[in-house]
Amino acid sequence: MKRNQNAMIRKALIIVVLILMIPWYVNAQGTKQDTELKREITLYNPYKPSLADFRKIGFLPDMNDSAKVNVSFRYDIKTTAFSPEYTISPIKAAALLPDPLAKLYKSFVNIGFGNYGTPFAELSITNERSRKGAVGFYGKHYSSNGKVQLQNQLRVFAGLMDNEASLFGKKFFRKNFLEGSFDVIQKTRYAYGYSPEIIPYIPDKKDIRLSFYDIGAKASFASLNLDSTDFSYDFDIFYDYFYNTAYRDQNHFGFTGNMAKMFRGFYVGSGIEFDIFKLSESLLTKPKYIFAVNPFVRKSTPQWSFNLGLQALIERNIVSSARIHLYPDVNFGFSIVPEYMMFFAGLGGKLERNDPLKIIGENPFIAPDGSLFMLPNTDHAIIVKAGLKGNNGIGGNYLASVSYSLINDLLLFSNVVFPDTASRMERGNYFIPVTDEAEILTIHGELNGAITSKVTFSTAGNYYKYTLSANQFAWGKPDWDYNIGIKYNLRNKIIADAELNAFGPRKFMVS
Repeated sequence: MKRNQNAMIRKALIIVVLILMIPWYVNAQGTKQDTELKREITLYNPYKPSLADFRKIGFLPDMNDSAKVNVSFRYDIKTTAFSPEYTISPIKAAALLPDPLAKLYKSFVNIGFGNYGTPFAELSITNERSRKGAVGFYGKHYSSNGKVQLQNQLRVFAGLMDNEASLFGKKFFRKNFLEGSFDVIQKTRYAYGYSPEIIPYIPDKKDIRLSFYDIGAKASFASLNLDSTDFSYDFDIFYDYFYNTAYRDQNHFGFTGNMAKMFRGFYVGSGIEFDIFKLSESLLTKPKYIFAVNPFVRKSTPQWSFNLGLQALIERNIVSSARIHLYPDVNFGFSIVPEYMMFFAGLGGKLERNDPLKIIGENPFIAPDGSLFMLPNTDHAIIVKAGLKGNNGIGGNYLASVSYSLINDLLLFSNVVFPDTASRMERGNYFIPVTDEAEILTIHGELNGAITSKVTFSTAGNYYKYTLSANQFAWGKPDWDYNIGIKYNLRNKIIADAELNAFGPRKFMVS
């Protein structure tokens, strides 16, 4: 306890000493400040501010600039795409009105009469325009009952009769259609042109009558394309029965198909064909057939066009073994003067089918010995052509071309008179087929146009030059042919036309 008291006494003494020293410290600081603030200033003259003298410039500035500055600068432009903001708002579709359709009549009748007692009648009946389909009938009759005078002054009957009838129908679907027909053809001819040197020979009409009948049916299934680039197809199946006599007839069955589509700007497609002919047993021959396929690639523009194709064909006709044919199918053209002149050229070939129905259309007076059914097909091994075509400026078109053909089994008709034999009598009023290898140069021309708004004309002509291997002349074929026609049309109500056909001289082999 005593120690604590001593400590308290020491603290008290220290505090008293500090308090006594405070006045002394304050006085010392005041004395020091008084000594530092004392200053002495001596003024000799009063302060007078003044400016120095200067010389004023009194002349005008010179307007001529003597300094020359060569301006040289360089700049760069950096472009950036400007993408304005826009908004799409729907607009109403434009209404496209279809072209007015021509009036479709339910029936058509054509009746005429000519010299030599030649009546003509034609009838067509169809339903009106429909979205579902069509059905109709077509019939035709053409005959002659006249007589002609031979070199021996004898007048003989030279009549003929052609009858045709067809019942057809078509059904439309959304993307394709189905079509079918049933057809009948009948032809009758009289072989009146026998040799007048044979005396006496006055045959009855039944002895020189030639009758032909063809009955057939056909069905087709094809696409309906609004856009040419879409896939298109067309398939046909058909059958016909050709009858000449009780011992000479033919059954013909066939199928054809075509398919094509636009592919990378090219029109690519192919066709296929199959025909088989079964003849009557009396002709002692095997069935004939033809099978062909022809792929192609096409492209066309307003300035040019081309086609690259090939046909591969297998044929068995009157020979026991089959033959293979390869035909090129190459065509190209380009415009020299748009619309008015286009050049075209091509390299091709084909097999011409000499079936009985086709041949009687050319010459129905073939000897009735069965040779009508035993004809070889004509092989057009090479066909080269070139020409010009376009608008002629008188409301029509023109075409001029030259072609060269190399042909095997060219079919000619020769009128040959053989002496009578014990088995048959040859009177010279029939033709026999003759075949030969040939080269044909053909010059062809066409022209059509308008004379007035109601009268139009058309004309075409051909010149032929034959080079044969075995025969001296192309028997029965003219050196030239020419056709000209004039047509008058008054509002599709009154239609009249006239046509003139002319043929050059023809030579026939007679022995």
